[in-house]
Amino acid sequence: MSVKDLVTFNKKNTTFIFIGGKGGVGKTTISAATALWCARMNKKTLIISTDPAHSLGDSFDRIIKHVPTPITQNLEAIEIDPDKAMEEYKDRMESQQKYSDALSMFSDQMDMMSSSPGIDEVASFEKFMEYMTSDEYDVVIFDTAPTGHTLRLLSFPEMMDSWMGKMIKTRKALGSAAQKLKNIMPFMGSDEDEFESMAELEETKKRIIEARSVLTDSDRTSFKTVLIPEEMSIYESSRAMDALHKCDMYTDGIIVNKVQPDNEHCEFCKARYDVQQKRLDTIHEIFSEQIIAEIPLQAHEVRGIDQLYEICDLLYGSDPSNGPIAL
Repeated sequence: MSVKDLVTFNKKNTTFIFIGGKGGVGKTTISAATALWCARMNKKTLIISTDPAHSLGDSFDRIIKHVPTPITQNLEAIEIDPDKAMEEYKDRMESQQKYSDALSMFSDQMDMMSSSPGIDEVASFEKFMEYMTSDEYDVVIFDTAPTGHTLRLLSFPEMMDSWMGKMIKTRKALGSAAQKLKNIMPFMGSDEDEFESMAELEETKKRIIEARSVLTDSDRTSFKTVLIPEEMSIYESSRAMDALHKCDMYTDGIIVNKVQPDNEHCEFCKARYDVQQKRLDTIHEIFSEQIIAEIPLQAHEVRGIDQLYEICDLLYGSDPSNGPIAL
């Protein structure tokens, strides 16, 4: 079995592929190459960068916007802009802010307020959920941020579910107290506003639960780890994979990037090769249950669609007729 066999397309629903790893290992290059291959397989594909320090546009050598941007046939790309995501989320947050202001008067609710996620993160996650709960595309690939940020994003459904649950529970508990507060606090809003705000909270909670269900469905969602044959990258990837398993995320592939080719005529290259071979042995030992693919160190910076297709061919082969079977 090769890494190509790990990319299976769900016939009924969107397939989601997360590609992550330590910073600087080449996640964006592998993500972009994977997206090009899916598009070449005649699948309507979207690649989304969730990394605040976006490099997806640099990889494709295109300007990529906060909305789906055409890259090539069957392929669009997005670089999530947290500021724009927050603007889109502003009205809903303002509606909930009225409620939050009122809650701040109750000392027994301060813990709930202090534990709420940051508004910018909520806004970005809202954009994330938009595509996780839609079947507009055949495949959605997430080019993720470095490991820590990615694990926080993937744990958001649990955190948001808990937070929204507390919001809903507290709002219901206020009951008549909230009604009395309206007489002296205009910002509390009307009964109609109260009903609409509660409905929004319930709808958001429903979407969070749906996103969590998709993330943990191995028939629809998988996580592929990119690393390089160096100790720090190997052990960080191992810890990240353990954390993903605790989140019930399905991991099925390891892509070892920047592997030094053998070169007897270069003493430095030979030394690097020997060290990396030891690290590769460690990788195969630690990740023995994963499919492992290797990408050799390139002689040039991989940038632009033509060079990305070279990586695509190395990973998945150049013959689209040998692609995966739809589930």
